Amino acid sequence: MYQSPVTKRKIIFHVDMNSFYASVEMAENPELQGKPVAVAGNVEERKGIIVTCSYEARERGVRTTMPLWQARKLCPNLVVVPPDFETYKLYSSRMFHLLQEYTEWVEPVSIDEGYMDVTDCKNPLEMAKEIQTRLLNELHLPCSIGIGPNKFLAKTASDMKKPLGITVLRKRDLAEKLWPLQVGEMHGIGKKTEEKLNKYGIFTVKDLAEAIDYELKHRFGINGIKMKERANGIDSRPVDPSSASDYRSIGSSTTLSEDLISVTEADAVFKRLAAKVSTRLKTKGYVALTLAITIRYSDRKTITRSQMLPNATQHTADIQKTALDLFRRHWNHDPVRLLGITATEVVEKEHATYQLDLFSVEKNEKDALLHDVLSSIERKHGEGIIKRGNK
Repeated sequence: MYQSPVTKRKIIFHVDMNSFYASVEMAENPELQGKPVAVAGNVEERKGIIVTCSYEARERGVRTTMPLWQARKLCPNLVVVPPDFETYKLYSSRMFHLLQEYTEWVEPVSIDEGYMDVTDCKNPLEMAKEIQTRLLNELHLPCSIGIGPNKFLAKTASDMKKPLGITVLRKRDLAEKLWPLQVGEMHGIGKKTEEKLNKYGIFTVKDLAEAIDYELKHRFGINGIKMKERANGIDSRPVDPSSASDYRSIGSSTTLSEDLISVTEADAVFKRLAAKVSTRLKTKGYVALTLAITIRYSDRKTITRSQMLPNATQHTADIQKTALDLFRRHWNHDPVRLLGITATEVVEKEHATYQLDLFSVEKNEKDALLHDVLSSIERKHGEGIIKRGNK
């Protein structure tokens, strides 16, 4: 059962890696240091999309989700590399292990960010500087660290100075640093919510902080009250290391009435199982980062094979396709008695770091999955970042 480390006033860090994928590429290949680097899919095609880029590339106007052809026009000497998700995951693991040297109260929220409760620390600013320096020297990864009395203020602070920023945000700083901002700039408020708030005369964070509780609850439900609390610097959520593994796996399996002997039969079974897994993920508000299949043969020999997903997902079609791909690669053609699909690594949808596999945007423009991914990008990188272009 979760217990807070202490009851005194909290000191929370939010550690956010800067241009994580590009930084990992530079850590793996030091020759890229100081160069404009972009991670993108379909690097040889015009339709490739920028997943992330170094600050040197950003200085030349390159931005996340920008078409590759446009990025190269802005920055002719742009170094473009394809994504290597397994390596990114490895560096993420190393990063969190380093953070856990300072406190057991570490809560990962995505591949490149997490919270730390360092309430027992006597000099949190010096600790933040040491963590930042060690990540840079030992892993060659720059980060920004926000320090606050709760998760919301720590997260808000970490966004205030990038790269390599360390920012303290206290409740007494709200009037100066947070309240003047447009309400859509507040962490956790998306474009649609911002438009609705504007409709009711709430344009700045200060407007939200001073809004009437009854009206907010009437128009936005309990989330209206939560938004107002955040605007006033109130956030009671604990740093909970166990939350990352509350739903470590979500799956479904079935024992077949007759042995399965073809890929076509397997696909039909996977479709049903994928639908069940998708429903459970959606019910819990989670997305899958890694999927595994279980194959049990008629002689009861059982194997499990897994694959990290390029995009965090909760969609039936994605789950079915991945399961079938794994089956094609690993089935030995003996009769199958049982099949199963399990999301072996899951995170809350709102915290998911989508790997931005948008390498065929034009083809999938009307696809519902694309809409979900684009929305996720905007939540992480800012509203209005994505613009529709002409064909």
